[in-house]
Amino acid sequence: MSRIGKQPIPIPEKVAVTLDGLNVTVKGPKGELHRMLPEGISIREVENNIIVSPTTNKRISRERHGLCRSLVANMIEGVSQGYTRRLEIVGVGSRAQVKGKNLLVSAGYSHPIEVVPPAGITFSVSNNTNVTVSGADKELVGNEAAKIRSIRPPEPYKGKGIKYEGERILRKAGKSGKK
Repeated sequence: MSRIGKQPIPIPEKVAVTLDGLNVTVKGPKGELHRMLPEGISIREVENNIIVSPTTNKRISRERHGLCRSLVANMIEGVSQGYTRRLEIVGVGSRAQVKGKNLLVSAGYSHPIEVVPPAGITFSVSNNTNVTVSGADKELVGNEAAKIRSIRPPEPYKGKGIKYEGERILRKAGKSGKK
């Protein structure tokens, strides 16, 4: 049985959780999230906590147990505190700016690339090179940050490109074989 799945999920004061079978709706100060959980899982609210448990002892049900608990816990944390992902742009002439809600990234191409955020995601830029992606849905924040990084992934010779904050780029020596 899952060690993560056994832990109850506490519900903060400003968060409202609605359970309708396997449909979970979470409302809080940062927004509202919906998710349909897979079969083989039961979810219930007990004394301001949410308990997730498998309905059968089959392998698929046990596998989904910890996953569903983590998904619901991430939803609750997202609507109460929110998630952010920070990216750094490295390279001469590479920069980003917010135009309305959209993000314009100049990363060495002949034209700037415009990234349109989905509903619930906001972009902010500081110092023209630090991009912050924020929102309530952890999965959506991570996906948008990955899309921005894929515009110009960091290269291993000089480290230029778009990378996550704190990401370590393994460097290569180059043609001359410098050590």
